[in-house]
Amino acid sequence: MSIKIGILGLGTVGCGVVQVLQQNAKDIQTRTHCDLQIKAILDRDLHRKRDVSGDFLLTDQPEEVLHDPEIDIIIEVMGGIEPARTFILEALKHGKNVVTANKDLIAVHGHELLDAANEAGKDLYFEASVGGGIPIIAALKESLSANKITHLLGIINGTTNYILTAMAEQGREYAEVLAEAQQLGYAEANPSSDVDGLDAARKLAILASIAFNSRVALNDVFVEGISKITREDLTYAAELGCTIKLLAVAKHQDEGIEVRVHPAILPLTHPLASVNGVFNAIYVVGDAVGETMFYGRGAGSLPTGSAIVSDVMRIARNLKSNSMSSINCTCYLDLPLKSSSDFYTAFYIRLLVKDEPRVLATLALLFAEANISFASIIQKQRGKDQAEIVLVTHPCREGALQEALDSVKAYSKVLSIDNVIRFEKDYPES
Repeated sequence: MSIKIGILGLGTVGCGVVQVLQQNAKDIQTRTHCDLQIKAILDRDLHRKRDVSGDFLLTDQPEEVLHDPEIDIIIEVMGGIEPARTFILEALKHGKNVVTANKDLIAVHGHELLDAANEAGKDLYFEASVGGGIPIIAALKESLSANKITHLLGIINGTTNYILTAMAEQGREYAEVLAEAQQLGYAEANPSSDVDGLDAARKLAILASIAFNSRVALNDVFVEGISKITREDLTYAAELGCTIKLLAVAKHQDEGIEVRVHPAILPLTHPLASVNGVFNAIYVVGDAVGETMFYGRGAGSLPTGSAIVSDVMRIARNLKSNSMSSINCTCYLDLPLKSSSDFYTAFYIRLLVKDEPRVLATLALLFAEANISFASIIQKQRGKDQAEIVLVTHPCREGALQEALDSVKAYSKVLSIDNVIRFEKDYPES
């Protein structure tokens, strides 16, 4: 069976898709019993130099791809919301199955696109939208579908993981490592999407929606970036037997869904603590399977191309058997979302105080009034009459912590609250 493919976009990822399809053509044909052929590729610049070539139409006219009756599968690797959204809806309207790597689009308009795919009787797959080549979407939708997923924790942004790893291992400051990441191409000239946590939040919205079978939108995710993390925080984390990662956290609890992205202190014994550099990992806990972890390269032309072509192969098998996937959309529940004030975790708090008698005792009293106790305390001299104190609390409500911090800020002996970082435990909370 011959299946024709159209590709929207021929940048880094688009070239990776073409390369995977070409270099593994024989194996792909054997595994799908289909001959997958690229018929046409849309690109805005027809004259730029590319690392791929082939017997396909290269065009800057969308209709030559979207309206071609011979094309069965459209691969969207343009990125951004528009015109990608319009092109995908147009492709579905014209009877095409669609594969996309567009996390921004799926996080914001996924529900609309999946509804359109169901109405058209076509497949819409998006494995590459989260985790690059890591097969996490298929795992959640298929391999782990017999489970109730209770926890999902992930390192799903390679840029921030590279920055925090370099800071921890080399004792360097945030601004210096960020500049290096930009020079190496790991961070964009405007890195805000990565370092402010927005990229990870988009991916978490997708993962949580699938894991918990309930729609989670981007605006539902609490987000905090890494720009306030300092060399001192990483040094104290190491002293506590921990490290710091930008963590994506999703929990399904009796009160509802908890979704948040923020820097987190992790014990070195946690499986995610050893995920370093630009690598990604997603730690998933199910009621039947227990703890599982998915690890690999979270970006790059070939890893992302691998995930896209795997989706194309799934659709090819469906076309050969004259069937459509029955798991396009898995959000059949409408679960409540927890407020950030009801998040429940431990905290690391670093303060600069006057080095005087009874200061620590007063701090303990202020936290006790909010029903918060300490798991550990570190105090170090800073100058003649100042001390730096690191408090690690036992797990508490975030709302209660904010009440305590308001009291601490009003205490005259506290010179500054230099950082507050959430502290995730070794094992999932019940």
